[in-house]
Amino acid sequence: MSEGPAETPAEESAETPAEEAASRAAQDHAVREAEEDEPPLGPDEGEREERLFRRFAHQWALARERERRQGPLSFATGPSNLRRAEVPYGLDLAAGWAWRLLLIAGAGYVLIWLVGYFAVVTIPLAVALLISALAAPFVSLISRSGVPRGLSALLVVVFGFAIVGSLLSFAGQQVAAGAHDLADSTVQGLQEIRDWLQDGPLNASDSQINDYIKSAQDLISERSKDGGVLSQVSEVGTAVGHVVAGFFIALFATYFFLADGARIWAWVVRLAPRVARARMDSSGRVAWLSLVQFVRATVVVALVDATGIAIGAAVLNVPFVLAIGVLVFLGSFVPMIGATIAGSVAILVALVDQGPVTALLMLAVVVGVQQLEGHVLQPFLLGRWVSLHPLGVILAIACGVLVAGIAGALVAVPLAAAANAVVLHLAEMAEPPASEEETGGPEEERQPA
Repeated sequence: MSEGPAETPAEESAETPAEEAASRAAQDHAVREAEEDEPPLGPDEGEREERLFRRFAHQWALARERERRQGPLSFATGPSNLRRAEVPYGLDLAAGWAWRLLLIAGAGYVLIWLVGYFAVVTIPLAVALLISALAAPFVSLISRSGVPRGLSALLVVVFGFAIVGSLLSFAGQQVAAGAHDLADSTVQGLQEIRDWLQDGPLNASDSQINDYIKSAQDLISERSKDGGVLSQVSEVGTAVGHVVAGFFIALFATYFFLADGARIWAWVVRLAPRVARARMDSSGRVAWLSLVQFVRATVVVALVDATGIAIGAAVLNVPFVLAIGVLVFLGSFVPMIGATIAGSVAILVALVDQGPVTALLMLAVVVGVQQLEGHVLQPFLLGRWVSLHPLGVILAIACGVLVAGIAGALVAVPLAAAANAVVLHLAEMAEPPASEEETGGPEEERQPA
């Protein structure tokens, strides 16, 4: 005898409305019987508590049985009635750009903060890159003659720092040799300034001049109180330590950039994903070429500034002409302001040695050279060689000064030039190739007659 199909659990648990009504009636009958079986209230408190507990337990059992018979709870389902807020397209676009720009600005701020925090390392590395860009052609020239590249880099670094050290030592010796005469001229110049204060338009008396001198002395003595001199000496010592450490970092970094620059760059490229390595390598080479061009242009600007100010000092018979030229040449590597600060030394020497008239003429010479640099050399020479607009050069220098002072001004323009070259290079690579329809398609081969 064959059996019918087995009932599923869902069919076993299903109940008809008549069965549910009968179950509900049985539960109500059980409740009434439980209430009738309860003894009447008596004076005994213990019996009353027992009766209440038995009644509560019976009600709890009935509630549990009722929940079990009802089965699992059901929920209403269906498509969501929520939809994306409808805002104007311009507002949506502006919001999308806004949060992306904020994210980029935050990342840039963190990067700038890290560069400033590790300035003892980052600034010497940047200076080493500039020096390497200037010395790389000489290393390549020596290497072509059969000398190993490591030895070529060592020779260039030693020879280059020897030249710079010789120039500084020559300037120092010239200043030391004329220091006595300069001191006598300083005393004479101060006396002339005192006579001018008395006989000039100010008509200052000796007591007023002495009061001014005493006020200056009191100001100096107040600044030296409460450990001020000690704190300043400690700050100077810390700065000197940072300078010495930065010098050796720049020295060794320059050598390794010149000797093993290719391997270092290859290691950096391998850090990028495989897909981006080709573009990263080409972008780095473009940035390096832009940096080399910038350093060459800066050397030209420094030579023009040093030559112009030195010739002006020689014509005005200002002492220490060669030392002034060396200082102006080295200071010109800081764009826009370096030559001005170095030229102010020539103005002070002219004031002390020759008087205010010669100092004013020397000031005119320095201002004229700076006008030539600012309006001709910096915008057009740097702007053409480094592919930066003159306004971009000025803004880069201003931003560099605001962010990191003189060191920021030193590296702002080359970084801006390198970044501009990389952006233009990547933009050219991102342009799609011209289609055959635009170019006219391949030429059809002529059929032989």
